[in-house]
Amino acid sequence: MWDQYISAANIEEVISALDQYREKVRVVAGGTDLILEMERGVRPDVKILVDITRIPGLDQIVLDDQQWIHLGPRVTHNDCASSKLIREMAYPLARAAWEVGSPQIRNRGTIAGNVITGSPANDTISPLMALGAEVVLRSTSGTRIVPLEKFYLGVRRTIMQSDEALVDIRFPALQQNQRGAFIKYALRHAQAISLVNATAIVMIENQKITQASITLGAVAPTIIHAVEAETYLMGRSLTESVIAKAAKLASDAARPITDVRGSASYRRAIVEVIVTRALNAILNKNETLGFPAEPVLLSGGLDRRKNGTVKQSQMHHADTPIVTTINGKVYTFETGQNKTLLRLLREDAGLIGTKEGCAEGECGACTVYLDGMAVMSCMVPAPRAHGAEITTVEGISEGDVLHPVQQAFVEKGAVQCGYCTPGFVMSAAKLLEEYPQPSSEQIQQAITGNLCRCTGYYKIVEAIELAALLKEQGGVNHG
Repeated sequence: MWDQYISAANIEEVISALDQYREKVRVVAGGTDLILEMERGVRPDVKILVDITRIPGLDQIVLDDQQWIHLGPRVTHNDCASSKLIREMAYPLARAAWEVGSPQIRNRGTIAGNVITGSPANDTISPLMALGAEVVLRSTSGTRIVPLEKFYLGVRRTIMQSDEALVDIRFPALQQNQRGAFIKYALRHAQAISLVNATAIVMIENQKITQASITLGAVAPTIIHAVEAETYLMGRSLTESVIAKAAKLASDAARPITDVRGSASYRRAIVEVIVTRALNAILNKNETLGFPAEPVLLSGGLDRRKNGTVKQSQMHHADTPIVTTINGKVYTFETGQNKTLLRLLREDAGLIGTKEGCAEGECGACTVYLDGMAVMSCMVPAPRAHGAEITTVEGISEGDVLHPVQQAFVEKGAVQCGYCTPGFVMSAAKLLEEYPQPSSEQIQQAITGNLCRCTGYYKIVEAIELAALLKEQGGVNHG
């Protein structure tokens, strides 16, 4: 898919590569959108990828002296969902980040990537715009700061030039008298694109609204403000009638299309419903209802910021070996430089336990651990494996002794056709590293990125519950 892959050591190398290669190069961190686009031939001109995942400091979430929050370009959705700072001072963004994809996707996908892709259905853009976010773009010509409201030109179109890199996303932290809510409406509870989403943020002084921001996603070519609804709320108290009127005005602001997922009239009706819910949540101070206090990350409880860095950039061509450690064994690959990690594992390493179910990051059959975190290997470029540590389903047992999750799947009959089983096993094993005695809700969260086409998941959930018991007992079923 690509001819060259650069693992950059610092941001200056990224800027230099963008200046040199322009339209032929793209920056990759999560790659959850870009890899799909390249697989589908949407980016035929892109021949070079610049990987920023090993540049130190780009994954920081920082509050500065002016009470502005800064997100580095490597900050992932799971970083935001689990950040105490974001949860307390930019809650709608934390909630939106949690609603994206699955744990595996949230471990790779970045907020910056979501912003740059520019789909009006992308969840994190709505809260960022409501928060008054700005993006900082850098090139060899200098740096410019652009309000997010002026960043978009249309569906998946932005003002970014081919030689620019997004180096910072910044926005003012919510003050004590501000409250906000994010509501997503989709056709499924997980792994679903927004049919409609909305963010509402208000500042209340003496029980009157002095500032209001309502943004809507998936109802226009770009994320939009419901300006008339915002204006209407000014100077008023949140009451049932005021909320109803504001929600109707927000619905009137929507300009949705009709497609296979819903009609324009349905989307307008849903806008009214979810804006009502958002404002009621603010009124009743229950915005966080349904948001887990301890979200499942599938990172094994590790410090997720300790990814291996590189002292100097690494350039991978067709003849550059990929040297990596898989299941504790060092592999050197002379081929596979332009593949996904999934294909490298199956075709070059001969580790066929990792399955290809969808190749779109939705089914979870390809779940592996990359530097300790669960990821969808179909979304990871193979050269990212260079110098990394990877664990596949073949590597979680100890010789002939099954992992407690594997043993429990057998005992509970959780294996049916078996195709999806390796992905479920990997997700469950990582969950038990993170939460040795998970709740039923945490088990369900952990497998939201894994699809089984044979069953209703009951046996799988029972198996994970048993695995927690077996692990506590040292892997032996005494029951």
